[in-house]
Amino acid sequence: MEVLNLAIDRERVQAYGVEQVPAIVVEGARDYGIRFYGVPLGYEFSNLIDAIVLASTGQPVLAEETLASLRTLAADVDIKVFSTPT
Repeated sequence: MEVLNLAIDRERVQAYGVEQVPAIVVEGARDYGIRFYGVPLGYEFSNLIDAIVLASTGQPVLAEETLASLRTLAADVDIKVFSTPT
């Protein structure tokens, strides 16, 4: 784990594409583009753990049918999920 300061480490923060703070960048052998903004509380915390496992293994936990459908996408997709603590 590494902590970056937006004011001091501006170039590195921009390289990660961080748009807001606080932010958690989850990456493993490569950057999968997984970002958590804010504090992952409640049910969001389990999603953070799932993201860490995904990034560390590099293996998505998806059905083969889903993976096959994803392989047919012609362009990158930017998915943003918004939630509030419950």
